Amino acid sequence: MFAYVLRRFVGAVPTLFIIITIAFFMIRLAPGGPFDLERPLDPLIMQNLERAYNFDKPLWQQYLIYLGNLAQGDLGPSFTRRDFSVVDLFRTGLPVSIRIGSLALSLALVIGVVLGAWAALRQNTWVDYMVVGTATFGITIPTFVIAPLLSLGFGVMMGWLPAGGWGTWKHMVLPVTTLALPQIAIIARLTRGATIEALRSNHVRTARAYGLPSHVVVGVHALRAAILPVVSYLGPAAAALLTGSVVVETIFGIPGIGRYFVQGALGRDYTLVMGTVVVIAVFVIVFNLVVDILYAWLDPRVRYD
Repeated sequence: MFAYVLRRFVGAVPTLFIIITIAFFMIRLAPGGPFDLERPLDPLIMQNLERAYNFDKPLWQQYLIYLGNLAQGDLGPSFTRRDFSVVDLFRTGLPVSIRIGSLALSLALVIGVVLGAWAALRQNTWVDYMVVGTATFGITIPTFVIAPLLSLGFGVMMGWLPAGGWGTWKHMVLPVTTLALPQIAIIARLTRGATIEALRSNHVRTARAYGLPSHVVVGVHALRAAILPVVSYLGPAAAALLTGSVVVETIFGIPGIGRYFVQGALGRDYTLVMGTVVVIAVFVIVFNLVVDILYAWLDPRVRYD
């Protein structure tokens, strides 16, 4: 297993390199630059700014300079927030995004698995129809619709929770709920389908034939096999949630890296956008590796030689 993990990390280096390369050149294809949104500057001042940030050099030299700084852990300065570097912004924004994302993922995993297993055990009953219908409805409604509705209903009209901002635990309720609802729907549907298939498998029928209690058959044998599709989905889902949601953090005014990404894209903040791409890519690679390890633990038939 250790050799496999080591190979995966080594194999992830070219993938990360390709992602960084594509993002670096694509962001510079967009019209405008980091200093174009300000008032017209004196040509000499603009020349000094370009020299200070290496914009006076050819694009390939800028690329090599960025790779050299990245290898030392330097993501560069932020162009939209001049007093901070990208690392400084991530040092404050990433924990916020991780806190919200981890809570949303945990909530979605617990509720989604319970609802999916419940629907599978009550297949073709009103419980099953209710769970499937609600899950289908939850999947189709995007977060940029859910977030304003929750903010308007529970924050503005009822006044039960803050409509935006960041501070106490109350500020986390609406963003976490917004992020968790679609994931609950997806996980519930995955768990339901996989549980129905597992309950009809030979090893579960054998366990029933041996007279094992129903809770043991379902909880140990059926659910362990049914959880595999959910685990495979958790890799990209966890990376997306833990690195922040662009829409949710923007609507609720949360100082996470998702909001920084929007501000950086609008302000042509090359380094801030690139830093976000690098962080998300690293999270995706790491969580996919964790998923592979969990697969081997949950399913003894899976071995990485």
